[in-house]
Amino acid sequence: MRENVRRTERKSFTPMAALGVLLQVSASAPLPAQRTPAPLAGFDAYVEHAVRDWGIAGVSVAVVKDDSVVYARGFGVRMAGKPDRVDENTVFAIGSNTKLFTAVAAGMLVDDGRMRWDDPATKFLPGFQLYDPWVTREITVRDLLSHRSGLGRRGDMIAYGAPRSRAEVLRRVRYLTPNSSFRSEFGYQNLMVLAAGEAAAAAADISWDRLVQDRILRPLGMRSSYTSLGELAGVANVATPHFSDGVHLTPRPYRDIDNIAPAGSITSSAADMARWLRFLLANGRANRRPGTRRLLDSATLREIESPQTITPGPDDPLSPSTHFRAYGLGVAMYDYLGVKVLWHTGGIDGMLSEIAFVPEKRLGIVVLTNTDGHNALFSAIARRALDGYLGTPPRDWSAMLLARMKQDESALEAAKRDAEQRRPEHTTATLPLDAYAGRYTSPMYGDVIVASQDGRLVAHLWGAFVVDLEHWAGDTYRARWRDRPDTLGITLVTFDVDPVGRVPSLHIRDDVALPAELRFFDDDAFTRVDDRARLTGPGRH
Repeated sequence: MRENVRRTERKSFTPMAALGVLLQVSASAPLPAQRTPAPLAGFDAYVEHAVRDWGIAGVSVAVVKDDSVVYARGFGVRMAGKPDRVDENTVFAIGSNTKLFTAVAAGMLVDDGRMRWDDPATKFLPGFQLYDPWVTREITVRDLLSHRSGLGRRGDMIAYGAPRSRAEVLRRVRYLTPNSSFRSEFGYQNLMVLAAGEAAAAAADISWDRLVQDRILRPLGMRSSYTSLGELAGVANVATPHFSDGVHLTPRPYRDIDNIAPAGSITSSAADMARWLRFLLANGRANRRPGTRRLLDSATLREIESPQTITPGPDDPLSPSTHFRAYGLGVAMYDYLGVKVLWHTGGIDGMLSEIAFVPEKRLGIVVLTNTDGHNALFSAIARRALDGYLGTPPRDWSAMLLARMKQDESALEAAKRDAEQRRPEHTTATLPLDAYAGRYTSPMYGDVIVASQDGRLVAHLWGAFVVDLEHWAGDTYRARWRDRPDTLGITLVTFDVDPVGRVPSLHIRDDVALPAELRFFDDDAFTRVDDRARLTGPGRH
């Protein structure tokens, strides 16, 4: 669900299987009846080569031009080490590309007169509260969808992997302290889009899932698109998520994120996403054919696609022709080679995707991949196609983004080494391990259960994750995650020891060297409430 609209989206917290599989990728055969359009000359060979360079398991691409699907093809495999090929009908998770579906569904209710963009969120969610009572009163549907609530990424872990309902996740948002003042700057926030989706559901008097299915997926004929993980049962042509460290591919299970569904739960295929792009490019109709029923007023769609919040930049040397970046309602935008490009990325559970569309050129591109970690190929493919249709000499986006990713990965490793070097040497824990064992709680996250087991500490985090606590310095331990790749910096757990040797609380923080947009914990406090936990089970969370 991560959506940093300045840089390529490629990080997500997801579990990994125990055994790595050596990278095995190959391109599937092209569609027999498909002719590659002139702007995409050499595109197949380019993508095939790039897939090998990046070591991605599978990719599915579709391009829409002038209301026609002019390109749809799969490359690679659905699961590394298996022969089943990806095609244009293979289903992938689209992550935060779900957000535009939520915004469009809300826009349909605006058209119906059931909702206005500037209605307060509490009109539809009476129990909704934020940390600041004034912001609670003032925040609108528009604010929820445009990432200007004042909250940053911290808070995602309230929902991610936790056995909680959407309502319970939203109840806990009141404890999340702001990163900035209300409406003062862009701060990507999945929980606010969840709130927008639930507000729309309340206005429609049906669930968010039913709203999206009835008003968008069915009318557009998106028969291979689903709003929940449970709907994938029995679907054969589904891509398996993978994590890549640049050398190995590791298959990963899907994680159920129903409790934050409006921000990122949709699964779809490139063929279905091409139908979605045709709708967006037809100004709210399913397509441009005469007599096609309008699903969304064109003025409402223009509002969705209009800048609402300025985003940081432009600061990208790879795009010197870009002069502005902004976020609308569920979709980002920037200028490129003299045209306005609307776009978004999506990342969740071993999958990364991108859509990009240019209304004035009636051009749309979707790229779906089943690999995260070492992957910016999805953006490289989208930009290569964009260049072809905008008439600029094609640039080797794959090579440029691969070089950038290697630099970013090296910088992160250097930051981790720096943190290791800053660690105090020859320090020991104040207390024996059993003294740290117990149940600690936070009104925002829930319970952390720490137990001493076989000479080490193990922690269960609110029923979502298990971490091994490795001694770092003094009463601070490094969290080694069992079910997510250890590629995102260093998470530290510090036990607070009082003068008489008791442990009244603990704090969790991500190392300060980690970029702000990747921090999920910021010295979050948990108060001890039980001294008797000895890893008998995760208990209540």
